Order: sequence, then structure tokens, then C-alpha cells
Amino acid sequence: MAMTITEKILAAHCGKDKVAPGELITAKTDLCMGNDITAAIAIKEFEKLGIDHVWDADRVCMVPSHYAPAKDIQAAEQVKIMRDFVRKAGIKHFFEVGRGGIEHILLPESGLIRPGMVYAGADSHSTTPGALACFATGVGSTDMAAVMALGEVWLKVPESMKFIYSGTMNDWVMGKDLILATIGRISVSGALYCAMEFTGSTIAELPMSERFTLTNMVIEAGGKNGIVPFDAVTERYLNRVAPGTEESWRVFHSDNEATYADVVEINCDELEPLVAYPFSPDNVHPISEAINDNIEVDQVFIGSCTNAKLEDLRIAANLMKGRQAHPRLRLIVIPATNEIYRQALKEGLIEIFADAGADIAAGTCGPCLGGFFGVLGAGERCLSTSNRNFRGRMGDPKGEAYLANPAIAVATAVIGRIAHPEELDGVPEPLSPQAVAV
Repeated sequence: MAMTITEKILAAHCGKDKVAPGELITAKTDLCMGNDITAAIAIKEFEKLGIDHVWDADRVCMVPSHYAPAKDIQAAEQVKIMRDFVRKAGIKHFFEVGRGGIEHILLPESGLIRPGMVYAGADSHSTTPGALACFATGVGSTDMAAVMALGEVWLKVPESMKFIYSGTMNDWVMGKDLILATIGRISVSGALYCAMEFTGSTIAELPMSERFTLTNMVIEAGGKNGIVPFDAVTERYLNRVAPGTEESWRVFHSDNEATYADVVEINCDELEPLVAYPFSPDNVHPISEAINDNIEVDQVFIGSCTNAKLEDLRIAANLMKGRQAHPRLRLIVIPATNEIYRQALKEGLIEIFADAGADIAAGTCGPCLGGFFGVLGAGERCLSTSNRNFRGRMGDPKGEAYLANPAIAVATAVIGRIAHPEELDGVPEPLSPQAVAV
């Protein structure tokens, strides 16, 4: 029986030669994660089981990220539950404030996630590491409790959808635009409980940072997981973040005869930067239309697990250098992890943003979920590099969030309305995603 990558990984983790879409299985997990919102509930449920130890203290990760550093007493108490449990259980991978960041970028960069793994994270954007040719998915807190206890996750084998991207990406087009184009094409429920497999000549040329953006936002299409086949790009990345781990990689490829629920082909030759209007990631418009709509904004946010990687910051800083944020708006920049912040500091990127008038933090989700450090008030508009713009996502339900790539965010911050980089005076040659790849 021919199988897809996702099906092969799940079969290997449930002790079967083959699995089929719709089949209910219990899969062995290689790694699990909880954050400061989800972990406290998972820990309470775990303790109800009467078990005095986790299944493997080296395979459980805890990451305070959403309200970190703690924004109030309730947030502090949530993280305290995590800290107490980590010490009691002897959990190795606890990423304390100042030494961690946003988990979906942090864990791959820490070398903990590798090809062929099953990774279960108690957060919806835990699909992000699927760019490393593994099965990565989000689970609820009660499922997280079961994984901590048993090292297994119960799930239904998803149908697979193949997305084939061809052509050459134009200037200022990034992975964010590929995934927005995809969601705009199929809708926010178009891949409901499906494995989204990203392939094609365009993907083959796409650096890992942009692949993470694709798999990060599969949940915005309703997907169960996103996955990119293993190739030389994957290998180079892993050799950097997890050198000497080749023996632990399990590389699977889809069979040519594998069955897909749907095959979607996207030609990137004519694709321009895109903007998702409120109140849905599938409400996608080309930047040329957004310019004509003359959409003024009150805030620009460059950050989140979607677009706060070092490569994103390099592209943004190259465009921002020597410019000022529009005096009418506020610009917020949050590198995804503390390590990315430190590297951006060494490269002078942080200074560029500070000189432009940005407020800068490190390693927190903050504004993305309307948590803190940039919450919107009623009637305010934000152009954000994050992943969701549903009503009330970034603050007051009467606020509006628009989604775009980091280059569009910089142009918008300078001009004061949603704008294209080519509208700026003396615009530099665009840095391609390949040119800034780590």
C-alpha cells in the first residue's frame, strides 16, 4: 500500500506496517511541549492520574512564552505551576524567561526536533516544526497530560493534501505570501484535519526560515499538520542546529502512488505580496489593492512565531535602515527568541529598529494573541506579521488586524498606511529569503 510522508511516520510510531486516513491510532511521541497558558491545565490533569513521574523527563519541554515575562499576578501563578512541576519532575528542557522565547521557533533552533519524529505541542501553532519533515501537531492540555504520563498520543490519521508551488518568487514576496495565497485559495477550513504537504520547485529553493512560515500557518487553513519533504536544505539546517545527530533522523518520502484528498497547484511567477484583511486569514488581497484602499494604521507589529526569525529581521532592518517610523503610529519589534535577539543585536539590527523609533522586546508572543505589549484598543488598526486576525485576536473586538510579510510591515510603518516597499524613497535592492538564510 502506497503512503504519504505523514502516513509513514505515523505507521512507524504505532507499530504498524501501514495506516490509512481515518484510522484511529495511538502513536508513540518523541517530544511534547506545554507553554504558560496550556501547561498549568495539563499539569493539574496529570496530577489527577496519581502518577509521580513523567514518561521521560528529557522529552518534555516547558516554555513560558505568551505572557512572559509575567504581565500580572495570574500570569505569574501560571508560570509558577510550571516551575514547581519542572523541578519536581526533573524536566530538563525548561526555557526560563531570558533564556527562551517563542516555542515554535525556539525548539527547532535548539536542535530538539528532527526528521521522522512525532511532536505534540499544547498550542495550535505546534505544526511549525513540520518543516523539518516530521509529524508536528497541536494538542489540548488534557492530551498533553496523557502524553506526559504515557509518551503516547491518540489521534486519527489525517487525509493528506499536496500543495505544489512552481515558478520564481518576485521581489518582496516571501513564504508568508505563499501561505496567504494558499489559505486565500482554499479558505480557513479548506484543509480541515488534513496533512498539508508542501512540494514543488519553488519549495525546493525555499530556505528553512520560509518553510517554517508555511507550516506555522497550516492551522489557519484547518490543517492537522504541515510537512515539507526532507532535502539538502533540511540537512544543512540540521547540521547547524543539531550537529552529529544524523543517526536519530528517520527520513520518509511519499510514494509516487500515494493517495491525496486533493492536489493544489500554485504558480508563483505572478504572485505579489499579499495582505489578509480583517477578520480572517483567508480574506486575502494583493498589496496593489491595499495601496488603492489607502488603509492607515495605528500600529505595526513585526514579531510572532510566524515572522520573527533572524532572517525576517534581516530583511526588515535592511529596508528600515536610515528611516523613521511614521510619527502617527507605534512600531513594535519582538524577535522570536532571546538568542535571535542577541544575534540581531550583534548584527546591528536592533539599533536600526531603535533608531527608527521602535519599541523592542524579546522572546514573547505578546501582541499576537492580544496578551500584552501591544494590545489594540477599539477602532485601532494594526499591520501585523503574525498569523491570525480574527475579531478580537489582538485586543478589542472593534480593533482590526491586517496580516502581511515583514517587508510590507516596514513600508507600512514608514508611510503610515499599508504600503509596498517600492513606494519608499531610495529603496535598497531587496534581500531575498535565500540571501539572508542562516
